[in-house]
Amino acid sequence: VFSGELDRLLAAFVMATGGAACGMQVTMFFTFWATPALKKTGRQAPGKRLTERLFGWMLPSGPGTVRLSRMDMLGAGRWMMKREMAAKGVADLPTLIQAAEQMGVRIFVCEMSMRLMGIRREELIDYAGLECCGVATFLEHAAQARTTMVI
Repeated sequence: VFSGELDRLLAAFVMATGGAACGMQVTMFFTFWATPALKKTGRQAPGKRLTERLFGWMLPSGPGTVRLSRMDMLGAGRWMMKREMAAKGVADLPTLIQAAEQMGVRIFVCEMSMRLMGIRREELIDYAGLECCGVATFLEHAAQARTTMVI
């Protein structure tokens, strides 16, 4: 998962939970702009350099703060999307993340992206199957997979 935009994260988690519901073993690898979507809301970890703090202020902080890839319109499009999803019984991103955890979907978070953006492990969401790793670990899993998707 490369994109941190709401509609793309929703698609990634719908596919992940759908695969898990069908009995597939699912592992998601979050890198670059998708990484901040896995942050907890609230204060940043102490002891960060200025550039790391700036990244923390500029990037989304958690799944509830990510924008749409199109028609976000300063948040109006996002608000309309969330309202329609609720009215039509479509699960929101936090609900899909919780469902993925309950279904055993593993999440790997790219250590290099975390380092680059100044995101610390303690700032990530509480998720039983979440691990921080490098691309080599992801590629080892992807090489064993029958299906690999990039979002």
